[in-house]
Parts: sequence; structure tokens; C-alpha cells
Amino acid sequence: MVIKERKLKGTFEITLEPREDSRGFFTRTYDKEIFGKYGMARDWVQENESFSRQKGVIRGLHFQRPPHSEGKLMRISSGEAFLVWVDLRKGSPTLGEWDSMEFSLRKKNMIYTPRGFANGLCTLSDDCTLLYKMDNYYHPESQDAILWNDPDLNIQWPVKEPKELSERDLKAKSFKEFVDIYGGLDV
Repeated sequence: MVIKERKLKGTFEITLEPREDSRGFFTRTYDKEIFGKYGMARDWVQENESFSRQKGVIRGLHFQRPPHSEGKLMRISSGEAFLVWVDLRKGSPTLGEWDSMEFSLRKKNMIYTPRGFANGLCTLSDDCTLLYKMDNYYHPESQDAILWNDPDLNIQWPVKEPKELSERDLKAKSFKEFVDIYGGLDV
């Protein structure tokens, strides 16, 4: 594995190094000892899979409020996607800043985001599957969302008009509303 810290402190891109032969490949996607060297070793308590049928679907920007904030380890197992993460940590010098990357099975890359980040994705292909581990359990009463196209965040999404948005994403609050209410997330 090749691990590189991204521009937002505590976020890491992990590039897998598969062993390939005529049958396909084998790769390790998690190693507690290696991840521990970067402060990313976690007790992963849940793993989820999200499938999107069409190119141009946007999901996010999702997060859970404390005490149920979640750190996530995310990768694409089919298709291609543009993943975004936004710093919501109270007192962080990068509060409200975002980073993004394209992910695919072909690229064999993953992203780790610690607690205190909102995450979103835009599918760049049909039949896109996102796998993600979480270090806290899902609590519906703590789920929240920020508008994917909030003008204050100015995320440069690869699509301007998504194919489909969930009710949750349509009713998401603006980043300004989030800051006015919470001031950021305590993590």
C-alpha cells in the first residue's frame, strides 16, 4: 500500500498494490499495523455498500452529528466515481474546505476520512458500487446533510445537474446554516 496524506489534515489516499497474474489479482485493503503508523487504525464496526445504476447520480454531502460521528474508509468496487470530503471539524483551520478525487477499481485507490467530515459522491459511470467501512454505528437520529451544490463551498462537481437526488439531499441545509447551528462538529 502507498499511503499519502491529502491536503486536509487527517485524510489519506491509499493506493493498493495488487499482485496480478492471468487469473486476476489479489490485494490487501486493510492492515491494522500499517494503518496504525498513520493514525488510521480503527475498530471498524460497520461496512456498507452503495450501488448507483446511472452515471451522474449524486449522493451527499452526508455526515452524522456527535456523539455518532463516523470515520470512513471508502473505495469503489465497480464503476467510477468522483468522491468529495468536506472538513466540518469545529476549530479546524480548514473548516469548510473540501478535497476530491476520482476513484475506480482500475485505479485501486481508497480514501480515509476521520470523524468530522461530510462525504459525497458523483457517479462517473453506470453501475457504480461504493464500499465503505465505518468506525461508528449508523444512528438515523444523528444523520445530517449539507447541500451538494452549496455556493459557499463551491465544490467543482463533474456534473451540474444530477440524474437523481434523494429527499434527504434535496432537503439538506446550507453550509452557512450548519455553521450557524453547530459551529462545526466536536470530534
